Order: sequence, then C-alpha cells, then structure tokens
Amino acid sequence: MPRKFTVPLILMLIWLVILGWQVIDHHRFKDNARTALLNRARDITNSLATVIRSMRRFGGVISKNRLEQALQDLSRQEDLRSIALLNALGEVVTSAGETTQIDIEDLPHTGERWGRETVTFVNLVDLGVDPEEPHTGEPRTLILPLPEPRRDDRDTPPPPPGQGPPPPFSDGPPPPDFMNRSPDSATDALNSATPSELMAQSRDRRGGDRFRRPPWFGRPVWMDESQYQSLLEKQGLHGFVLVLSTQAYNASLSKDLWMRSTIAGFSLLAMVGIGVAWRNQIKTGELQLRLVRASEMNANLREMNIAAAGLAHETRNPLNIVRGLAQMIAKQPGIPEETRERSVKITEEVDRVTAQLNEFIDYSKPREPKPAPVAVHAVIQDVERALRTDLEDNAIQFHLSGPELTVDADESLLRQVVFNLLINAIQSVPPGGRVEITTGRSSPTEGYLDIRDNGPGVPEENRDIIFQPYFTTHSKGTGLGLAVVRQIVMSHGWTVEYVSPPDGGALFHIGGMRIL
Repeated sequence: MPRKFTVPLILMLIWLVILGWQVIDHHRFKDNARTALLNRARDITNSLATVIRSMRRFGGVISKNRLEQALQDLSRQEDLRSIALLNALGEVVTSAGETTQIDIEDLPHTGERWGRETVTFVNLVDLGVDPEEPHTGEPRTLILPLPEPRRDDRDTPPPPPGQGPPPPFSDGPPPPDFMNRSPDSATDALNSATPSELMAQSRDRRGGDRFRRPPWFGRPVWMDESQYQSLLEKQGLHGFVLVLSTQAYNASLSKDLWMRSTIAGFSLLAMVGIGVAWRNQIKTGELQLRLVRASEMNANLREMNIAAAGLAHETRNPLNIVRGLAQMIAKQPGIPEETRERSVKITEEVDRVTAQLNEFIDYSKPREPKPAPVAVHAVIQDVERALRTDLEDNAIQFHLSGPELTVDADESLLRQVVFNLLINAIQSVPPGGRVEITTGRSSPTEGYLDIRDNGPGVPEENRDIIFQPYFTTHSKGTGLGLAVVRQIVMSHGWTVEYVSPPDGGALFHIGGMRIL
C-alpha cells in the first residue's frame, strides 16, 4: 500500500474504534437506564404489595374503597402515570391515575412494553397468591366494594351468653337473600346492604349468633364455595399493570447521545487535523527535498552559466579578428566584386553573432541592483534618442505621457529594461506604426510603466512562455530580450506582465516600482 494512504487509513481505523466505543457505551448506558426504570417499577410494586398485604383480611378480602385510596396516593408520584389491578379475565378491577394510558387488550401476559413516552410493566411480582396454597397458584385476594359499618352497629356490644342476639331489625323489610343470587347481583346487593342486614342474613344461614365478626374480616358468609369462586374470577386480584413515564429516561438518553456524538465529532476533527498535519509534513519534506535538489541544480547551472559566459566572452575576440580581416579585404583596391560582397556578408554575420553573444553574456550576469533615485522620464528619453534612427527609418510615431516619477532603481538596469522593451516594440509594429510609453501611480507609494504598440500582439498560446529564454517570434531575434527584462524586474522586486488590449496590439506592464 502506498505510504500516502497508510496514515489516513490508520487514522480512520482509530476514529472507527472511538466511534464503536461510544456506541457500545451508549447501549450500556441505555441498558442501565432501563434497569433503573425497571427497579423503580419493582419498588412501586413492592410498596403496592405491602399495602395489599396490610389490607387483606380473613379469606383475602380487601375493601375496594380503601385500596383505591391507597392507589391514588401511589399515583401521585411524578413518574407514575397509571396503575391498574386485573382479575383472572384480564379486566380492570380497580385503577388509579391516567387510565387512558392502559390498553389491556394489547398488553402481554407478563414483562414490559416500551412506548414513545411511557413504559408499561405487567405482573412484575405476585401480588395475590395465597401463601398458604402456593402450589395452586390461584389468586386469593378478593377486592370488594364493602360498605363502611354504621356507627351504631360498630358501637353495639355483644349480648350476654345464652340470651341470644338482639333483633337485627326492629322495622323495615327483611334482609335480602344474598345466597340465592348470581355473583353479579350479589355484588350489587352487597353495595346497598347495611352491616345489620349482612349479619342478619348470616344468622339465617348459619343459625344463631355463631358468626359475630363483620363480613370484611373473612370470606363472605352469605355465599357458598361455588359462588365465592365465581366472584373470585371477577373481583379477585390476578395481576396488575403499571405505567411509568419515560420522560426522564428519554432526556438522559438524549443527553448521553449528544455527549457521545460530541466526543465522536471532536475525535473526527482531531483525526482530520492529524491527517492534514501529516500531509503538510509530507509535503514540507517533499518541498525541502525539491529545494535541495533545485539548489544543487542551480549551483550546477550557475557553474555552467559562468563557464558558458566565459566561453562566449573568449569567442568574441576571434570574431572581432575575423570581422577586422573581412573589412580589410573589402577595402582592398582591385579585388573582385564578388570577394568584396562576401567580405561584407562575413562582417554582417560576425556582427549578428557578436550581438547574440553580448545578450547571452548580459543574461548570464548575476543581477545585483544598486538602487538609487532615478528619473524615469529622463531614462526613457535617453533610450528614445539612442533608437531614434530605427524609429525614423520605419516612420514609427513615439509618444511619452504620464507624470514624471522618481523611483528607487538601478539606473543602468532600468535603462536596459526600457531599451529591450522599446526595441521589441519597434521590431513588432509595421512601418508607420505607433509606440507609446506611459507612466503613472498605482498607489501613493508605487508607480508603473506601460509600453504599448499597435502591432499584431502575441498569440494566446504563446503568452505564458514569452518570458522564457530563447523564445522569440522574430527571425533575427535571440529570445533573450524579454528574459533579461524579467530577470531585472524580479531583482528589483517589481512585476512584469503581458496584457492584450481590447483594441489590439501589445502592452507590457511593469508595476510595483517604489516612488521616492
């Protein structure tokens, strides 16, 4: 695998490990929160079981009114939505709280069911199995709407032994016959009967005064076993449903998820930062290596440049000798005309090669400018006077405009820049063309110099390479004029660029010249 992919892959694996760690911890936190909510439900259920055990009387009978009051007290807890006690048929015997939260038909037989805002627990613990008959598993807790005994009945002392019970009713209709009714009608009659009627019925069924305790301290004596079992099926405690709010649970999960998402996000940013830093480090190392190689190559080129410049300098001397001999031959009297013409051509070729050697030597010289205050207009006018013959021979119009500027520059190098650009413009325009030089200020501290002609301009495909050495579009050009210009401009810290005017021609813009 390439090195550039190794570190990003490792960082991605590290982030995936951190992300997986956070996911696992979030699921662990979720399980703990569920367990805490289940324990809360068990605590409430245990409290309910304690209340039921404390209310149970002989035969497992519980007053429905008293039980409902206890359930109401339990339902006042903040997280408890509703609570319901069920019979063997799955019907609600009694309930408290928001009973609309309970859908009995859709509940499982036991366990829990989670909703968006609530959780429902069904039969967490056994509330109603008779401890004396654990093997049967039958619910023995009977919830009945027992009436409260009247004050006179509760305060009446039992009669002396042998005298028999006092008449239960001094007037009014006889007590109802509870034993001959169905369980539902018996329960309805029970709701409307008084304790005296109940005790009178029990005396009629059992005989005498053998049963003295109130009916809520034992199995209802006005029923036989079959009626009692039937009543147990409808009023007996067989299960319960507990509905708790999950608002706090959901809030804790959201907070934990947000925290772990933040950790994962920051870890991802850290991995990206490390990756970017590593990539920058690699690029820095590569750039340093390239700089070292470029420095070595530059040193070699500098040595080769010096050697080439020395060779070019030494070559000019023999060329000067050849040029002098050719001129002497051309001036000899009586020589054939053909020899004279060839001597003139030798002189012209030597001049052309000498000019190229001079430009090469100028280009190979190290540019170490010695800045001083220089009047730009004066330099341009001196160059224009030197090239006036070329301007007049081609009937070229020359125009200088703009304010006089005094810049910080090496005068000889600035003169060479203007000379190269102006001679390039003269060679580009046709006879009768126009060349303009404009000076100006780009800011209070910087000036610029524009040299423009109305020639054909530079083709678009050549605009990026015109400043490279030895590139030229002129048959007699050396390709070093613009390269020398860029070299001098860069040594001063200026900028030079080619601009194609909208109306044609060519424009070379030199900017960044510090004004004094």
